[in-house]
Amino acid sequence: MAHHHGHQHHGHEHHHEHGPANYSRAFALGTALNLGFVLVEVIFGFQADSVALLADAGHNSSDVLGLILAWSASLLARRRSSRRYTYGWRRFSIIAALLNATLLLVVTGGISWEAIRRFSEPSPVAGGIMIAVAALGVVINTATALLFLSGRKQDLNIRAAFMHMAADAMVALGVVLAGIGIVLTHWLWLDPAISLVINAVVIIGTWELLRDSFNLAIDAVPEGIDLVAVRTYLSERPGVEQVHDLHIWGLSTNSTALTAHLVMPSGHPGDVFLTQTCQELHNHFGIEHSTIQVEMGDPSYPCTLDC
Repeated sequence: MAHHHGHQHHGHEHHHEHGPANYSRAFALGTALNLGFVLVEVIFGFQADSVALLADAGHNSSDVLGLILAWSASLLARRRSSRRYTYGWRRFSIIAALLNATLLLVVTGGISWEAIRRFSEPSPVAGGIMIAVAALGVVINTATALLFLSGRKQDLNIRAAFMHMAADAMVALGVVLAGIGIVLTHWLWLDPAISLVINAVVIIGTWELLRDSFNLAIDAVPEGIDLVAVRTYLSERPGVEQVHDLHIWGLSTNSTALTAHLVMPSGHPGDVFLTQTCQELHNHFGIEHSTIQVEMGDPSYPCTLDC
């Protein structure tokens, strides 16, 4: 008695995306601008004895490291696959985003502790220096954010860079306002107060980055992709009786993969069906790397992954 093993039919359609445009220049310029500004903030922060300026310097220094991590990830993600790394180094972009978020939270915790201490031990602050340095920060952070404006929707690393720089611009504006307030009122508590506001803004933005990068790290379905909608689409394809072992995960911060088993009792539908299915998964759901296995549903040879 002959048996046909449906698992022998495999359909593979790989669409290799290189993500948004090459942002090496943007990363290089943004890193240089922010590294220079951090040095300015540290020097004048100590001179003015401003914990708000030092808080922003700490935040910006972690952003510099974050930019370097994201920059490195964008370069490594373009490395070709090898015998050992069959997907290349794409996943390093996820690791970089996760490290970036963790670093930001650690730095923020330390600065918050110092700010709270300043409430009980206030120190004189040179409001004029605060205003001048923070105003420079508004310009630099806004300019850096604009470098990543166009690619923020396609890549988690680019979005992180844009969000951080945009938030920094708003935070620097807050420091300007705090400096003006100290000059006008001599209320020294404004300095630690604004540093806590800075940290609150950082934590809010960082939490979203941490959540998204952690989800990608544990192979969660990427944001913006509806698993139910994908399953429905596949189950409604001509000749498909059942869909099982469906998995969708991020290969990197800008590339999504899918694997699925389609039960088709009438037999393998041919390469045209597979090509069209993978192309439509790309067009409608943004899934670039799809691997589809076709089975006939022979009860004598059930799929062990059908659960």
